[in-house]
Amino acid sequence: MKRVRARSLVIGGFFTLFFIILIMKLYWLQVVEASWLLDKAERNWQTNEILQPKRGTILDRNGKIMAQDAEAFTVALSPKTIHEQNRVEELVDGLASLLKMDNADGRAKLYALATKKREDGSFQPQVEVRNEGWKIDSDAADKIKAWINKSGLEGIYLISQQKRYYPANEMASHVLGYTNKEGQAVMGLEWQYDKILRGTPGSISYEKDLRGNVLPDAKVKYKPAEDGKTLQLTIDVNIQHFVEDALRKTYDQYKPKAAIAVAVDPMTLEVLGMANFPDFNPNRYWEIDSTQDFINHSIVSQYEPGSTFKIVTLAGAVQEGLFHPGETYQSGTIRVPGAVIHDHNNVGWGKITYLEGLKRSSNVAFVKLGYEGLGEQKLRDYIMKFGFGANTGIDLPGEVPGVIDFKWPAEVATATFGQGKVAVTAIQQLAAVSAIANGGKLMWPHLVKEIINPADNTPIQKIEPKVVRRVISPEIAHKVGSYLEQVVSDQAIGTGRRAYIDGYTVAGKTGTSQKVVEGGYSNKRYIVSFIGYAPVENPRIAVVVIVDDPDLGGDYRGGGEVAAPVFREIVLNTLRYLGVPSKNQANAMSQPVAFGKSVKVPELVGQSVDQASGLIHNAGMEDEAFGNGRTVVKQFPEQGTEMASGQRIYVLTEQPNKVPFPYLKGSSLRDAMAICSLFDADCAVSGAGYVSDQQISMKEGKVTVHLDLQPWDGQIQQNSGNSGGADSTAADRNSQDVSGLSAGSGPDAKPGQDHKKRNPG
Repeated sequence: MKRVRARSLVIGGFFTLFFIILIMKLYWLQVVEASWLLDKAERNWQTNEILQPKRGTILDRNGKIMAQDAEAFTVALSPKTIHEQNRVEELVDGLASLLKMDNADGRAKLYALATKKREDGSFQPQVEVRNEGWKIDSDAADKIKAWINKSGLEGIYLISQQKRYYPANEMASHVLGYTNKEGQAVMGLEWQYDKILRGTPGSISYEKDLRGNVLPDAKVKYKPAEDGKTLQLTIDVNIQHFVEDALRKTYDQYKPKAAIAVAVDPMTLEVLGMANFPDFNPNRYWEIDSTQDFINHSIVSQYEPGSTFKIVTLAGAVQEGLFHPGETYQSGTIRVPGAVIHDHNNVGWGKITYLEGLKRSSNVAFVKLGYEGLGEQKLRDYIMKFGFGANTGIDLPGEVPGVIDFKWPAEVATATFGQGKVAVTAIQQLAAVSAIANGGKLMWPHLVKEIINPADNTPIQKIEPKVVRRVISPEIAHKVGSYLEQVVSDQAIGTGRRAYIDGYTVAGKTGTSQKVVEGGYSNKRYIVSFIGYAPVENPRIAVVVIVDDPDLGGDYRGGGEVAAPVFREIVLNTLRYLGVPSKNQANAMSQPVAFGKSVKVPELVGQSVDQASGLIHNAGMEDEAFGNGRTVVKQFPEQGTEMASGQRIYVLTEQPNKVPFPYLKGSSLRDAMAICSLFDADCAVSGAGYVSDQQISMKEGKVTVHLDLQPWDGQIQQNSGNSGGADSTAADRNSQDVSGLSAGSGPDAKPGQDHKKRNPG
């Protein structure tokens, strides 16, 4: 009995102690640690999602999309589902072909993913196919969808995502840069303006049950994502096309190590086009021959400029009153302490004038002007004033400052013609020559024109041109320009004669510098360049072309055939595109137009035809109308666009899909592209000059036009303003005229003129 009672006491004591401990634990959990546990529970109930912003769009100066976020898809596999179907081999065969993984390594990779297991031996529920199936475009995704539907295979999924898309592929790739598949900005404007473009992520959080359903009366916290801002560039995609097309021909022909061409507005130093070869496709940035393909040589590579640098010495000598064009000197050789310097032909041309020395690109002339005339200190001062030896500050990453490091007499002498202890970049050279073109002001080069709020398309920041400093007076700049114009126009001895353009005044300078190979100057390897601007009297474009190590067959004299023709093609196409009349065209006009005065395009949409006509003519511009309506429904350029007086504004009086696309034979490229924009048509161009033929087709409900261009030969008839084709009658053309808005296009159209007889010059 005592034993039973003792056992009961032990058991009872044990349970009593257990309940005391349990009560104390409950007290600890519910009172002492209540807030911590509640917080942990709420975290388990709560779902937090990051809302990714849309990356900002990049536009050219006319609103053409150069980079934007687009829908993409990632291929994912379910090994569990694939195993249940027992069709692994069939899946690998089909997907390998579609994803271009149909080699041994690719197939092995797909097989491993399709059969991938967890650590416990069970099949994975889902795996992604990286990198080949990661963020593929819509076309590739559509092919995979069609194959899935046809084969009946299961366990293949397409996960919708976003990726960066560059519609023009390689165009301006070094300017734009790219974002990789992880969404990280790499090089170019994408990297430079990443903080502005990428936006700010948002978030959403709410309470849920075990099944993921939102709890009743749950608190939802929502912070919207802020999309990235839009960048509008100074680049014009049409001029960029001219630059790339001209440079590519030389790159393919002479097979250099690299080639550069940059075009700017010399008055503002807005970059209109910038191209480098070799280039790359930012949509497929991994498909390159070498990482060297990513280098933007325009700002990153420095080189000895050679004779194009003589422009700086010339400007300094003219400013100091040392250059007398009619004064003579003995060409051929000149001795300075530590060196004997020769002209490029070694023997010179006897006793010649300094102007002839400039035209022939005589080294001796510039040693006398720079070394003997200016002297070391003044020469250095002018070089630094023109911006060499320092970054220009262009809004691209990786710019280098170049090198100005001459000390000894021989180094000073060679610096006068751009060799020795002088190394520059292409953008520095272009800024310097633009300072001569614009009247003596060194400007800041830039690529972004505006930062825009994508929500309402209103400008957040306008990037205005900036004057860095004045380097020479306007009068001196004008004189230097007139001398450089003779380097091009003198077809007998001018070294720049291959850049000559009939009807336009062109100022420019050639450059051929020997490359340093194994510590010495090579007689077989050169850097060939040309730099200049046009028209001299009212510069609209300045261009530098640099070709590194072209195949000249060992003869430097072939260098003149490399860079100058590229310059000429870019400038000619651009001037025509901008509507700058040649002298032949200007002389043919009975009422010359005052080109150059900047005016703003008035608002025409919603105006009656008569009101629009009055506004256009009062603004000093000409017009062309399409359609038979009574009210303007669309215009090009848009309201507020700045353009030179005398240029043409185009209007539609009906919606584009209700008006036949006009026949553009004989139109300038600028006029043709403007009409394409007015009609929302996709226009592709081949050739150069004026429209000689066109082919129109429909693609996905949109008008697509291919324009064939050829130089003016006196035979192309100008028929713009009608839609009936080459054989349309005058009555057909006149039916397009609307209450005083004159039909016609081209640089020399005038109200009331017979457009079939217009001569583009």
